[in-house]
Amino acid sequence: MAHWLRFTHQGSTGFGMVDKDTIQVCTGDLFDGAEPTGERLALDAVRVLMPCKPTKMLGLWNNFAARAEIEKLQRPGHPLWFVKTNNCFMAHGEPIRRPPGYSGLVVFEGELGVVIGKPCRNISETEAESYIFGYTCVNDVTAREILRSDPSFPQWSRAKSFDTFGPFGPVISTSIGPDALMVRTLVNGEEKQNYPVADMFFRPCAIVSRLSQDMTLMPGDVIACGTSLGAGPIKEGDEVEIVIEGVGRLANRFG
Repeated sequence: MAHWLRFTHQGSTGFGMVDKDTIQVCTGDLFDGAEPTGERLALDAVRVLMPCKPTKMLGLWNNFAARAEIEKLQRPGHPLWFVKTNNCFMAHGEPIRRPPGYSGLVVFEGELGVVIGKPCRNISETEAESYIFGYTCVNDVTAREILRSDPSFPQWSRAKSFDTFGPFGPVISTSIGPDALMVRTLVNGEEKQNYPVADMFFRPCAIVSRLSQDMTLMPGDVIACGTSLGAGPIKEGDEVEIVIEGVGRLANRFG
């Protein structure tokens, strides 16, 4: 298992593998033949960046059986997805901001993120694992009252794509099996979500296969696998942590 991180240090941007409290600096392409340089940096000496630069983030809705049962939803025949635009992407530690002119509920949603490792189009479920580079933590922040504010058009992408509404990271974990993972969300240290990835209607390989039939997925693209029970509102000053053991801990403060 490796944990990949992007960072800035003394004015330069780099990437490498996290080893406890140090980074083994690498060169080349994160997704295609990264090589260690021999240099090591202290983790607390760098500024953490987003672990990759996606061309897009796709988010799933209604992908968990427990939530579907409570909300009286049916299992979809195909993953139900929306786009989070790239202006909203943000690194671990950076602040979530309230959209100008919006005073309604802002909601956290702790999710597992799938990171694509190579161009991916129209692949089978059995092929999908070789296209998955690794996994990361995602907070699918949502301006909930905007989503259905116009009865003629549900505004999924607008509600979820405001600046700062797409934190993910801080690392990408590779060579990890997702089925046994648990996704936890804490607000100011209080646990709000704790649910198993195994409860997904569509597991990561199925998601990647199905979405690759809708569009070409590119290296660094992130698929947020949807959330289960417990997602809820945050207020200014709250710190939200998405914790997935074996994957990482993403923390951002609202405001």
